[in-house]
Amino acid sequence: MSEKKKDDQRVVKSAVGEITNAKIKDEEQPKLPWMISSAMFLAPLCWYGPIGSTRSVLIPQLFAQLDPVHKVWAVGILATVASIVGAISNLLFGAFSDVTRTHLGKRKPYILVGTLAVAISLVVIANMKSITAIIFVWIIAAAAENAIAAAIYPQISDRVAPKWRGTVSTFYGVGFTIAQQGFALFAAQFLGDVKFGIYTMAACTVILAVIHVLLIKEGSNLDEPKVSLNKETLKKYFFFPTHDARDFYLALVGKFFMVVGSTIVTTFLLFLFTDYIGQSTGEAGKSISIFSSIMLFIGVFFALLGGPIADKLKRVKAPVVIATFALGFAAFFPLFVKEPWAMFVYAVIAAFGNGLYNSVDGALNMDVLPSSDTAGKDLGLINLANTLGQMLGAMVASAIVEAFGYGAIFIFAICMEIVGGVCILLIKRVH
Repeated sequence: MSEKKKDDQRVVKSAVGEITNAKIKDEEQPKLPWMISSAMFLAPLCWYGPIGSTRSVLIPQLFAQLDPVHKVWAVGILATVASIVGAISNLLFGAFSDVTRTHLGKRKPYILVGTLAVAISLVVIANMKSITAIIFVWIIAAAAENAIAAAIYPQISDRVAPKWRGTVSTFYGVGFTIAQQGFALFAAQFLGDVKFGIYTMAACTVILAVIHVLLIKEGSNLDEPKVSLNKETLKKYFFFPTHDARDFYLALVGKFFMVVGSTIVTTFLLFLFTDYIGQSTGEAGKSISIFSSIMLFIGVFFALLGGPIADKLKRVKAPVVIATFALGFAAFFPLFVKEPWAMFVYAVIAAFGNGLYNSVDGALNMDVLPSSDTAGKDLGLINLANTLGQMLGAMVASAIVEAFGYGAIFIFAICMEIVGGVCILLIKRVH
């Protein structure tokens, strides 16, 4: 091997090790970093809360107003297009953030630009009268959403010592639970004025992202070694991991099926209360508020408990498996009973599952990474399973509803959660 090639490999190794593996060691961070923990609590509220609630609550209502006959398929087509964009952009933005060198750092540029693009896209969508045009603009929103998601979570790897990563992941999990349910509850208040509701979501994403960036205090990384783009580094940063990646892919696939199973229920929440159960739009709005309140408060409660219990028992995999199977069990109630209370029972059990999952899943993801060298890309893939699961869940649900009716959604959800739980159960590296 030539001397130059050896030098190039040393540069790659040095750069990789310093970029994505936090410079902060356990002894250098004796106390929990509260500012970073607070920033990571806000992280999912920056992107998933506003755009997720717009996609699951406000966009279905907007489509119902624009084209009541084809509203279900419209939601499904939007999800299909967005899932393709998400699959590409999540992986690319995660990888690009690993090798970025700017005065702002490697993650912040993607968070700021992505947030601005999401906000502008939502404002534009709120003023459109064409479903086709909305779907095209949503392509930009989906790419921007994935840019934020792929850059924001690896900050734990960048800024937190290993001994605190589980705790900080719990902060993120609690925030994600609030983003899921709190924003859905918030968005439901705007079903009577969708345009203003979308404006509100756009404002929320900007305000919360600015607060997150101020708290995380990511500085310049121009002093870090640059990564030369050659055959070796392109394979490392921009392709799926192939070495020691069995458990990583099991976690990724398990998360994907778990998210698909839960998303096909929540995506059509409005239509389940109106078309499946038979409530009016006004009644459905109140039911969604109750449903979301249950999911929020019970979910946060178990998200707060999950992390400490898992740390004490030194078990990360078991709570995630239990949580996934719980989500499948919850779907049995509305499957057999077409009453609002059955959906509320679903909410109670699913809130337990979501809260526990969100709290512990982050620690599981960190433990199964094939290499800390490519944390942005690999955690981007994990985020991709989440984002893609949400989007494909809506697409699949559209086909199921058209072919078999709303009740079949719950059968499909049960099957997806079982598959997801089994995949996570097969992980060997983590207890």
